[in-house]
Amino acid sequence: MAFEVELIHIEANDPRWNMPYTPAIKVRDAATVYVAGVTAGPVYHSHPHVLAEFEDVPPDPGQQAEMAFDNLEHVLAAAGATLDDVVQLFRFIVDIDRNQDAINAVQARRMSTRATSTTVEVTRLASASGLWLELTAVAAVAE
Repeated sequence: MAFEVELIHIEANDPRWNMPYTPAIKVRDAATVYVAGVTAGPVYHSHPHVLAEFEDVPPDPGQQAEMAFDNLEHVLAAAGATLDDVVQLFRFIVDIDRNQDAINAVQARRMSTRATSTTVEVTRLASASGLWLELTAVAAVAE
């Protein structure tokens, strides 16, 4: 079964605003996939957290973004989806002024569709200190 994705805009939409997202998306005839938060660290890790499991995460925000998007892709693939199927993306970023540009560059290269998007600056992520980005998403897939 195929599904339809409609990008929703309001009257004030102006193509001069090169927005990396659309204000709303309507999906018809699809299943939804809800992805828990992923970082550059391993998808499966100990709880309570064991810091040694995150030692291989590089300090560079661009590299961390690549790894986080890799993890997001792996989880989506397990559900039969891809990054192109993401209709809603939540980004939790530590120190936006320092890290957002590198993260945005990776996202622009990795995601060809314009999902709805929310970015929140946080003081730290729960998994381990030194992580700069956590992603969670909703995707739409054919049933």
